[in-house]
Amino acid sequence: MLGYYVPEPDEAMLISGKKSDVGGGPFDVVVGHGRWVLPFFRKVRFLSMAMHEAQIREVCVTTQGIQLDVRAVIAHKVGGDVASIVNAGQRFISEQENEMNQLTGQIFSGHLRSIVGSMTVEQIIRERDTLARQVLEASKREMGSIGLVVDSFQIQSIDDMDSGYINALAAPNIAKVQREAAVERARADQESAKAQQESLRNQADYERETSIKRAQIKAETDKADAEAAQAGPLAQARVNQEIIREQSVLAQAEAELREQQLISEVVKPAEAEARRTHIIAEADARAVEIQSAAAAKHNRIALDQQIIEQLPALVGEIAKGLGSSNLTVFNGADGVNEVMTGVVTQGAALLKSLQSEFAPKVIVDDEVADDIDRSA
Repeated sequence: MLGYYVPEPDEAMLISGKKSDVGGGPFDVVVGHGRWVLPFFRKVRFLSMAMHEAQIREVCVTTQGIQLDVRAVIAHKVGGDVASIVNAGQRFISEQENEMNQLTGQIFSGHLRSIVGSMTVEQIIRERDTLARQVLEASKREMGSIGLVVDSFQIQSIDDMDSGYINALAAPNIAKVQREAAVERARADQESAKAQQESLRNQADYERETSIKRAQIKAETDKADAEAAQAGPLAQARVNQEIIREQSVLAQAEAELREQQLISEVVKPAEAEARRTHIIAEADARAVEIQSAAAAKHNRIALDQQIIEQLPALVGEIAKGLGSSNLTVFNGADGVNEVMTGVVTQGAALLKSLQSEFAPKVIVDDEVADDIDRSA
């Protein structure tokens, strides 16, 4: 938007054209937010606050007069406070990265030469961290005066420029290391030879023990074979005995099975047929009995019918006898009725006696009688 500016997260916005509202600086510093700026009357510039890296390579002379080629790297940036931003802006706003890295390298190179000149090669090699810390401490004040802070200072390499001094210093250690390495190799060879001898001895012991075990196994096998050969007939006899016993058990089981089959195939059907014949015979006998009873009843009914048919004649003969007899009847008609009733009663008694005399004698049980009655 026209007249409104917002710096990046790693930038500081510098607004010039009027006296600063904070601390009386030459310009206003805005970090982390935007601001309206009056066009034509104010000028806006941006100062990077990102991390920068400066590399230095410096030839330094130790207290022994030995020249060393030292390489180092410095990580630096603009400080986050307003004073640091103002100081850095006044010095690096036009050519920020190049000028900042160049000036930083010059500051550290000077302090590096100074501190290396106060140390020996042995101290520098053994105490490289101490060297870096002293150079960093010596450079902080000057870096702060130009608005910069240092995050780290690392010495990358130290070279004696082919003088051989460092190699000479290292020679005793190298020789010592080589001697120790040779001793270790000799010890390792000795241990290896010892281990090899031990392995050969163990191998011999193993082979000997294996031979002994093989001999023992062979002896036990031969003994077992001999015992088996001697026990062969006895074992065969035992086997034959077991076979006979198993065959006996099998034969018994087959006999029981055959018995069950005969019961199922012969006995059970015969019993069933006998039962059937008995039931049929009982049924035929009962039928004959029922028929006899029915015939007897039929004959008795026929006889009763004949007697009944002759009853009037019998009553008439009785009446004739009464007529020829000298009877005196009292009570008029009632007396006559009584006489006739007596005659009929005698005729019925005569009929009953005739039935008892001439009826067929058939013995019928209650069940047959019930069947005859139902059929009648």
